[in-house]
Amino acid sequence: MGDFATTLDAAFWITAGAIVLLLVISGFFSGSETALTASSRGKLKAHADKGLPGAASALKLTEDSERMIGAILLGNNTVNIMAASLATALFTRLFGDSGVALATLVMTLLVLIFSEVLPKTYAISNPETVALRVSAPLRILVALFSPIVSVVRFIVRRVLMVFGVQIDPDRDIMSVHEEIAGTLALGHSSGSVEKEDRDRLLGALDLSERTVEEIMRHRSQIEVVNADDPIEDIIAQCINSPHSRLPMYREEQENIIGILYARDLVREMHRLVRDAGGDYQATRQLDLDALARAPYFVPETTPLDEQMREFLRLRRHFALVVDEYGALHGLITLEDILEEIVGEIEDEYDTTHAPEVEEGPDGEVMVDGAMTIRDLNRTMDWSLPDEEAVTVAGLVIHEAQSIPEEAQVFSFHGCRFKVLEREGNRIVRLSIRNAQDTRRDD
Repeated sequence: MGDFATTLDAAFWITAGAIVLLLVISGFFSGSETALTASSRGKLKAHADKGLPGAASALKLTEDSERMIGAILLGNNTVNIMAASLATALFTRLFGDSGVALATLVMTLLVLIFSEVLPKTYAISNPETVALRVSAPLRILVALFSPIVSVVRFIVRRVLMVFGVQIDPDRDIMSVHEEIAGTLALGHSSGSVEKEDRDRLLGALDLSERTVEEIMRHRSQIEVVNADDPIEDIIAQCINSPHSRLPMYREEQENIIGILYARDLVREMHRLVRDAGGDYQATRQLDLDALARAPYFVPETTPLDEQMREFLRLRRHFALVVDEYGALHGLITLEDILEEIVGEIEDEYDTTHAPEVEEGPDGEVMVDGAMTIRDLNRTMDWSLPDEEAVTVAGLVIHEAQSIPEEAQVFSFHGCRFKVLEREGNRIVRLSIRNAQDTRRDD
């Protein structure tokens, strides 16, 4: 009994206290690593903008995650090794040679529970809160350990280079765009983000990656005004048209000489009739060349986000699209770009068209051939590729390497395509069955 009491002297309790302290420090390092790596930089930036204490420091630490993690791991491994060494000495003193194995078992359990699982579980459940609390002391430790971490980093990279692995510290592992898109997809799959909200946010993100050509109205679908027609016919066409702006051509439809605004036309008609004492025949004096506004041409390769900025800067809503040879290719409006974000925008003057997508009872989907692949993917939650073609008909022609006949059937990209209607060289309507479509099962 006296020998055991002698063993539990001041040195024993100091050593035991040191082990407990080292375990607490190890837990601090483990929790800090989890909190800082799991924290959203967007949330940290928002907290920093609000002036919350520690937010700016946490944001600064995450800018160089390699150095931060290196410093944390250096500190964590140091205190763990020190704690294990002290525990081995302590248990050897108490139990002799068998104390080594016992110290290993006890320290493994203590480190696992109190220095790893417990702090990391708390940190992962409150990442931003923990990150703000630990950021100040960690910045000091990172600065102190920086020389050692730099040496370790140099050695690690040289070793990786031997195996052909190149490390670029300035390259983001995942771009902001991909991170947001992945978060939205995950939120939608879990039910926390509605499909409409996901589509709007993704539509806004994708504007920079899409071009005018992808959403423009093709020249075959443009309503134009012939400047050589009788003035009465032109007035009737402009008033009865669902569009407020009509391109005006002379001789050839490619020869656009101006854009006729219905409001300008009606305003000038009112002025002429009023000055003529109510005589409607005065409208024959309309000078359409002077009334039409200068056309605004844009290249078909212009990104949508740049074109939207140009529309806003120039205070225009309407542009004619030309190809690389300067030939008229189509037209685009500000509303077309906005529809890529918020979906279809209709007013009381829009003409009623047959729906582009009709779902049959047998699982088949009938679509308009001119429907864009992107719109079909958004509507049906599919993932048909749109790199080689813009429209569904274009995708079928690209894959078939020919213009299909009616009733021809093709299978590619996990879908079965059947040509339902063809006019000339244009595929008007198709039937699609997607074997991988799980949207109806949700």
